[in-house]
Amino acid sequence: MTRIQSLLTAAVLLRLTPALAQTGVIAPNENLVTDGLPPIPVAIAEAARRYSDFHSAAFWDWHPTRREAIIGTRLGDVQQVYRLRSPGGERTQLTFFPDPVSGASYQPTDGRYIVITKDSGGAEFFQKYRYDVTTGEMTLLTDGKSRNVGEAWSHKGDGYAYMSTRRNGRDLDLWVMDPSDPATDRMVLELEGGGYGPADWSPDDRQILLYQVISVNESYLWLVDVASGEQTLLTPKRGNDTVAYGSAQFSRDGKGIYLTTDRGSEFQRLAYLDLATKRYRFLSIGIPWDVEQFDLSPDGRWIAFVANQDGGSALHVINAATGVKRPTPRLPAGLISDLRWRHGGAELGFTHASARSGADAYSLDLASGKLVRWTRSETGEVTTADFVDPDLIHWTSFDGRSISGFLYKPPRRFGGRRPVIVNIHGGPEGQSRPGFLGRSNYLVNELGIALIFPNVRGSTGYGKTFLKLDNGVRRAGAYQDIGALLEWIRRRPDLDADHVLVTGASYGGHMTLVAATRYDDRICCSVDVVGISNLATFLKNTSGYRQDLRRVEYGDERDSTTRLWMERTAPLNNVDKVTKPLFIVQGMNDPRVPRTEAEQMVSALKQRGVPVWYLMAKDEGHGFRKKSNQDFQFYATILFTERYLTPGLRPGLVGPPP
Repeated sequence: MTRIQSLLTAAVLLRLTPALAQTGVIAPNENLVTDGLPPIPVAIAEAARRYSDFHSAAFWDWHPTRREAIIGTRLGDVQQVYRLRSPGGERTQLTFFPDPVSGASYQPTDGRYIVITKDSGGAEFFQKYRYDVTTGEMTLLTDGKSRNVGEAWSHKGDGYAYMSTRRNGRDLDLWVMDPSDPATDRMVLELEGGGYGPADWSPDDRQILLYQVISVNESYLWLVDVASGEQTLLTPKRGNDTVAYGSAQFSRDGKGIYLTTDRGSEFQRLAYLDLATKRYRFLSIGIPWDVEQFDLSPDGRWIAFVANQDGGSALHVINAATGVKRPTPRLPAGLISDLRWRHGGAELGFTHASARSGADAYSLDLASGKLVRWTRSETGEVTTADFVDPDLIHWTSFDGRSISGFLYKPPRRFGGRRPVIVNIHGGPEGQSRPGFLGRSNYLVNELGIALIFPNVRGSTGYGKTFLKLDNGVRRAGAYQDIGALLEWIRRRPDLDADHVLVTGASYGGHMTLVAATRYDDRICCSVDVVGISNLATFLKNTSGYRQDLRRVEYGDERDSTTRLWMERTAPLNNVDKVTKPLFIVQGMNDPRVPRTEAEQMVSALKQRGVPVWYLMAKDEGHGFRKKSNQDFQFYATILFTERYLTPGLRPGLVGPPP
């Protein structure tokens, strides 16, 4: 590191905390509460800082009349809304909130204002705001207290549909307003439960297509009359057969609906539902994977959709009438999301990320087949071209079932068996996919640690039968999938089974705590981020709008038999089996996994004399979203990793082993 680089590093660290210059350690900021964490040497930040400077960009919306777009990106501490007037152009920041913006969309006819969604402190009580493009004035559209989620614009641009818990703080009701006049806000339909959301408006703006999620395996579509609130079930249940529906949009003539569904299939297929005959016409029959999102072109001629093919993304464009595929340029292997057709032409905007590139905004011109990169996000001082692509791996679990995951190997300069971090995804209805590792690239490239991201039973992307394998008490099978992975690691000549750390966030945090209690003899340590320590107490205390949805997945803790199983298997009640160190991270305002789940686990570990580090952020919710908090968490995790996963493995903080 040059003297200039050292001075720049010191300047960055001083902004993080003024204590550095005097103490040589990284002190937590005023919003972070620590318990049991030793001092973090500034040398860790000096070595890892450049891996914290990656930026990204998500394609959020096209301007309705001009070829320009708005994106979500973080150039400061949190994600904000930026405007791009041209590909590769300057990013103009439009919002300056202290908390991250979750999404934004233009008024769809003239774009004179943008509707923005944002919460405070990570509590997920999202509010809607109107941003005036000409004046920059910001107006709060909702009540400032309730949870307001989802969005669907009317075709005339004077109707904005969303869901709100305003009535009782628990149930999501359907509301509509003209954002240019907040006084027009009114409740269209009173509903029960927290699984509803608006999908689309009919071409004549008289009806709203509403989805209802009971669980990841069961959902329904409704038609709602905007004037009267009358609702009609569009997808009735057939006997005992549960069906799941995903994305849905009206056809441009209003005679049918394009949708994704696993009706009659293991996977979500793209289909057309004729509203008169109620017959389905399937458009992606030849693709044996989930169609996870789609968008219909403004003229109704084309449908762009993304298929989840063994974890990676494949972009397809087909003729809406015939299903015939349109050739598209080949994209680098990675993940595609946020499909948006431009209003005035056959140009598709989207977000793309890969192992070697963070998320960036792209567009595809259908006529010319030209692929355009709108953003080229900064990667600090790191050359990402050398980052490793993951290997798709498989292992056999206790019942003979094949389980898969992704393995990121360290560079070849690291010889011998390498220590391993097993990182388990959240959800449980989630999936580890071959995207950009961000900060975790430091662990691979500088510390020589192999990373494994498993997709245990219950993960999405592998069919609805696999998805149901962890429901209720069958979750024990998912626990055993991790045990089988640890045995698989032991048989690998390139991996060190005596140096394994297990980590994960949310449900992955729960799985981490389970691994700490079940497989204490096979791991060195664990890092639990906003994880569940007892399914029964979690279900009792999670936010009301989530309880019924979660009980379908985990089981109902009010049932005595289910409760008995939950208590018997809870990491909290098996803490006597834990001897290896744990690092627990939590947001104070978490509405999903209340901080009591972390606090009760920390207390139990302390009573047992097990080494435990605890980090809690007062201005965060379900995971850290502010860069300053993320950086401190990352540096603390590096210290924990070097102390308990790789002690004595090599001298110093950076560089290959001798």
